[in-house]
Amino acid sequence: MPDEGVVQFEVEHERRELEARRYGALACELVAWREIMALTGLVGQEPGRYEGAGYGNVSARVGARSAAIGRRSFLITGSQTSGNRCIGLGDFAVVDGYDYTANRVRSHGRVLPSSESMTHAAAYDASPLVCCVLHAHSRVLWRRRHALRLPETDPSVRYGTPEMALEVARLYRETVLPERQILAMGGHEDGILVLGRSPEEAGGILLRWLARAYGAACGEVDGGICSV
Repeated sequence: MPDEGVVQFEVEHERRELEARRYGALACELVAWREIMALTGLVGQEPGRYEGAGYGNVSARVGARSAAIGRRSFLITGSQTSGNRCIGLGDFAVVDGYDYTANRVRSHGRVLPSSESMTHAAAYDASPLVCCVLHAHSRVLWRRRHALRLPETDPSVRYGTPEMALEVARLYRETVLPERQILAMGGHEDGILVLGRSPEEAGGILLRWLARAYGAACGEVDGGICSV
């Protein structure tokens, strides 16, 4: 997976500090769940995975739910920050606008926004109920996506592209995604996306499905499992 973690869209970025008074509390909520994801191996950076590139990211809506498509702003972890053991507000960016057709993102913060920003944007465009997106990498969940009947993006669609954003929107319209609030990224090895009304809800959904995946794995192996 040579393109893992690499920004694949044009970025119009203003490097400046994010306002703690405006974004600090929400960033702390995301950091808390990102820490849980790091402890469970759902976000991070390892030499033996994805050619050593970082993986996983988190975001939350900060703009009005009624904002026009392409202007539904959100706070998201920065590009190449997945491997950082500890993060704070300075490791986030705010995506102020985006254009799928032009493959362009407008943002501000000390760091560039995550390479998955387009995919997160599509989730916020899909429904005003979506206020948090967690992008995890889970081998056990991804490998059992069919057994668990998770909605899945087209395997031919690459991550971080306008096509992936359109796939997320399609799944939200055409499948049980609004009920399950989780999907597998078919062409993005181990990629899982969770949509929630808050970081707490999204985190709870992720952990529940992770437990179901490990339960399914246990039933497949005589004597139980220690790791997958």
